[in-house]
Amino acid sequence: MSVAQKDSIAVKVNQLQISSDKYNPLSPTKAAFYSAIFPGGGQIYNKKYWKAPIVWAAIGTSVYFYVDNSNQYDKYRTAFKLRTQGLKDEFTDDTGKELISTPGLENAQKVLRKNRDLSLLTGVLLYVLQIVEASVNAHLLQFNTDDSLSLEPMVYPDPLFIEAPKVGLTLKYSF
Repeated sequence: MSVAQKDSIAVKVNQLQISSDKYNPLSPTKAAFYSAIFPGGGQIYNKKYWKAPIVWAAIGTSVYFYVDNSNQYDKYRTAFKLRTQGLKDEFTDDTGKELISTPGLENAQKVLRKNRDLSLLTGVLLYVLQIVEASVNAHLLQFNTDDSLSLEPMVYPDPLFIEAPKVGLTLKYSF
């Protein structure tokens, strides 16, 4: 005959599940995905609606300058090609007088090509930046920011040197 006690500390596996309504590990991934598909989409997903028009304006401005510089570059490039072949271009008037010299056309092409490439680089950087911003914002939205987390700057007088106050920082964290 064997006598054994029943273990009262037995824990079911279902009781060990950790759940939180605030933490969603896929939220930053979704925000980055929506921003990659549609610029400003991650900001809208994070319910930061005011950021979406800023993203659209920033990327739109970059696209505008890229298109404008590209069109101007093509115009000066065409004029330069026509002039080197001995044909009349748009920067030569009816009397044959050059309004812009050939070196001026070359210089304009260099400047406009540089500006076009810089606009493209700026647009790509802004596109990547808005994806990163949406992902980081989604991460930060999941942190606890209630009133028990606070900073209180305090001025403590030094008993030895009363005339010169010292500034310090006190951090209080309560559970």
